[in-house]
Amino acid sequence: MKKALVISGGGSKGAFAGGVAQYLMKHENKKYDLFLGTSTGSLMVSHLAMDMLDELKELYTNVNQETIFSNNPFKIRKVAGEKVISINHLNTFWNFLNGRKTFGESKNLRSLIKKNVTKEMYLKIKAANKEVVVTVSNLTANQIEYKSINDCSYEDFCDWIWGSCNYVPFMSLLEKDHCQYADGGFGSLIPIREAILRGATEIDAIILETEVTQINRLPAKNPFSLLFDVMDFMLVHVERHNITIGKLAASNKDIKLNLYYTPTVLTTNSLVFDKKLMKKWWKSGFNYAKSKEEEKMSEFRPDILTDQEMEDSAEEAENLNI
Repeated sequence: MKKALVISGGGSKGAFAGGVAQYLMKHENKKYDLFLGTSTGSLMVSHLAMDMLDELKELYTNVNQETIFSNNPFKIRKVAGEKVISINHLNTFWNFLNGRKTFGESKNLRSLIKKNVTKEMYLKIKAANKEVVVTVSNLTANQIEYKSINDCSYEDFCDWIWGSCNYVPFMSLLEKDHCQYADGGFGSLIPIREAILRGATEIDAIILETEVTQINRLPAKNPFSLLFDVMDFMLVHVERHNITIGKLAASNKDIKLNLYYTPTVLTTNSLVFDKKLMKKWWKSGFNYAKSKEEEKMSEFRPDILTDQEMEDSAEEAENLNI
């Protein structure tokens, strides 16, 4: 038996995935041999492989825009108490003036990765015989590549994590080995099939989108927001394609596949990192996984009530003076 944990891309929504993983690993005592991540998922898999849930939570509930961007292409302001995101024309112009290829730069994220995914962690993961894999999009070769920790030096592995997270053209472009690399989600947002190809016999996949589309986007007001909407549209359909292929592959090989979606829309711009919201999403992910596992248990054992059902029953009994 080879168990895999797969985490999709989703930027700041990764906090939700952290909460789900915490419940599965700490309360359901699930042990995984293979960890695959795309984009924000690639940031998480090293900590998860080492069972460093507390450290991961500290990381994901304390980042902000400055932690990620060395040149932030977004401007966030409050209008009637709500956050409104628009383009930062000055920062974007500065990038173009310096001959860079993207609207913004995410070099601070590269430093954050080096600080939190240490060489000691890298060596411990390899010694523990855990396989950690991150997804990158090779724009030069026009193909998806999966980079295993077992095939990389420490510096290269940090580069691949960074490349997997870089949502171009809003973040930096990774130029390595005479190729240009970007966010792995452009081709494989949720690499279920890759987990199967690597021998997984049971897979828990955390998908940082709702199972059914729940929003209609507002009309784009400028080329910048239109580009963001178009890319988001494409990624949603890439994700659905990945899930369909993954389900078919799992069915054909009789592999147990558990899917964990976000129950509600968390945000319409996952490149905005709000510490307060991310703390809330982590807790939400934990509670969602708990309710899902309780639901499975009640289906398996109809005589077992969930915590919520027990509370409801007690309240009903009290109202009836039983």
